Amino acid sequence: MISLASEMTDSKGRHARGWLFYDAECGFCARTARWLSHPLHRRGLATAPLQDPRVAALLGLPPHELLQALRLVLSDGRQYVGADAFLALTHELWWARPLAWIAKLPGGSTLLRSAYLSVARHRRCRHRVAHVHFPHNTRQEGLRP
Repeated sequence: MISLASEMTDSKGRHARGWLFYDAECGFCARTARWLSHPLHRRGLATAPLQDPRVAALLGLPPHELLQALRLVLSDGRQYVGADAFLALTHELWWARPLAWIAKLPGGSTLLRSAYLSVARHRRCRHRVAHVHFPHNTRQEGLRP
């Protein structure tokens, strides 16, 4: 497996403390990533398209699996997929923290995961996720920093 710290740098050549990977061929995904890029950059997080050839090697996933969900990879090796990636970002953005609070309520995580999957299924792009089943806990560990 490739080290995140050695392989991925931000647009200014600095090592980011984490990366939000998105589907650049999906208009909704690309607009959302552009909208989030500035606040994330201020917090040491960078954005990059899942189509970047380094990403498949970094994550060790085949290309068709890469494009099925938003992915957040932190330099310490923690990895979040789909709704869990979005929820991990809520801890970085003050205005998104109410979603983290909702996730802690009974049924809140299920509600937010359902909302994420609904948006993902209805996005207008080539790589739709309607046929994908995300496990209840899509947080993953294991990338080396």
